[in-house]
Amino acid sequence: MKKHFVLKSFLFVLLMSFCLVTLPNIASAQQKEIKLNFSNFFPAPHENSKIMEAFCKEIEKRTNGKVKIAYFPGGTLTPAAQTYDNVVKGIADIGESCFAYTRGKFPMMECLDLPLGYKNGTQATNLANAFYAKFNPKELADVKVLFVHAHGPGILHSKKPVKTLDDLKGMKVRATGLSAKVVSAFGAAPVGTTMPETYDALRTGVAEGAMAPIESLQGWKWGEVVKSTTQNFGSAYTTAMFIIMNKAKWNSLPPDVQKVFEEVSKEFIAKQGQLWDRIDKDGFDFTKARGNQVISLSKEEDAKWAAKVKPLLDEYAKNTKAKGLPGDEAIKFCLDYLKSH
Repeated sequence: MKKHFVLKSFLFVLLMSFCLVTLPNIASAQQKEIKLNFSNFFPAPHENSKIMEAFCKEIEKRTNGKVKIAYFPGGTLTPAAQTYDNVVKGIADIGESCFAYTRGKFPMMECLDLPLGYKNGTQATNLANAFYAKFNPKELADVKVLFVHAHGPGILHSKKPVKTLDDLKGMKVRATGLSAKVVSAFGAAPVGTTMPETYDALRTGVAEGAMAPIESLQGWKWGEVVKSTTQNFGSAYTTAMFIIMNKAKWNSLPPDVQKVFEEVSKEFIAKQGQLWDRIDKDGFDFTKARGNQVISLSKEEDAKWAAKVKPLLDEYAKNTKAKGLPGDEAIKFCLDYLKSH
């Protein structure tokens, strides 16, 4: 009887010891899993959605599964124009959208969207990150900026050929943010639709043309509803985009996880720029295969287009100066960068 009591006591102590050792470890393991969500306005099939899904997977991989990111493309978690504010509120932990969708909210970052004569997506994306590092605008202080990127040359796509500025007069052209002012400077009428809305606007005639990188002809299927592209590179703009995280969520992450986010974000700056260039080529090939026209402006005509948008740079510098912001310095930084890169 005594032996049985001793054996039971021993087993009980052993069981309790096991629980004391393992249960905290189990609880700790459960606490270590970090669940985040990511909101993106690009539709799931778009290459810019796929690359951000790959970004999420890379974070999960490098944290050995400690971080799990639920990915929501196509604006299914937050609409494009509300993504920034919804990240600030914590509705989305991570979000991607365009600065231009909330015009006036990001006066410094809007400098990147000016018609500075961009050459390719790698150049635009590298400038966007160099610009953010240089100026660190206070307008982004309420989020953690993971990285920014910017598309290749924003040029004109239309339902009828446009070879001169005269051809543009009165045309209804889709444009957002500062590109709307570009359209006005050309003598056309801007139509403010987001990227997801533009296909139907072109199809129904609400818009007769649209300003965007040439990748849009395939990535957003615009090549099905336009017939011509005008390569106005001298006045080409870009649209800068952000990948941001809720600041409280960022501050709650362990240092090793923060380090992974920093490293992966840095790597994806290069990947994003390269992607913009590749899909621009795909868009060009797509529209040519459909028999659509691609018009290269003469040097003289391209210079006329560039001259028309020059006042926008002066206006930007004046308006930002009035707000106590270094608009002159920002423009100079961008132009110098584009010349040297």
